[in-house]
Amino acid sequence: MKESVFDILMYLFDHYFEDCYEINTDQDALKFELIKAGFGDVLVDKAFDWLDGLTRQKDFIQTGTPVGNQTLRLFTKAEMEKLDTECRGFILFLERSGVLDACDREVVIDRLMALESSEINLQQLKWVVLMVLLNQPGKEAACTWMEDVVLDDVNTLRH
Repeated sequence: MKESVFDILMYLFDHYFEDCYEINTDQDALKFELIKAGFGDVLVDKAFDWLDGLTRQKDFIQTGTPVGNQTLRLFTKAEMEKLDTECRGFILFLERSGVLDACDREVVIDRLMALESSEINLQQLKWVVLMVLLNQPGKEAACTWMEDVVLDDVNTLRH
């Protein structure tokens, strides 16, 4: 089975976020743990880069100019190739429902584009949204709602 950065992110989510643990800030120890779990060295580094990008986006948004609620988002050609109509529609749905604001939407799209996959499916999108919301202060209600959506999908798949 081919591993991906997304697989490592899911592993981290399952083993740290799920139990409300903070990710070990000692990257060397965490890297050793991930390699011991069977992930490749290069992919672990790419996953750390992805998480660093999430942190940089959070810092940028907290210091940036707030974006109003009435924004229009046009997707680039690369975004449209990677995010199918269902994914783009779901992002719009989340924004119109108040789960994502315009800034969160941009972080989600940035982190989706940073994944190496040529196409993103709806399930991956939902997990990335959840990871982004977990990283944003003051988004507890949106995060809880999104967690219910993601975990409901997981439980449906298990049956």
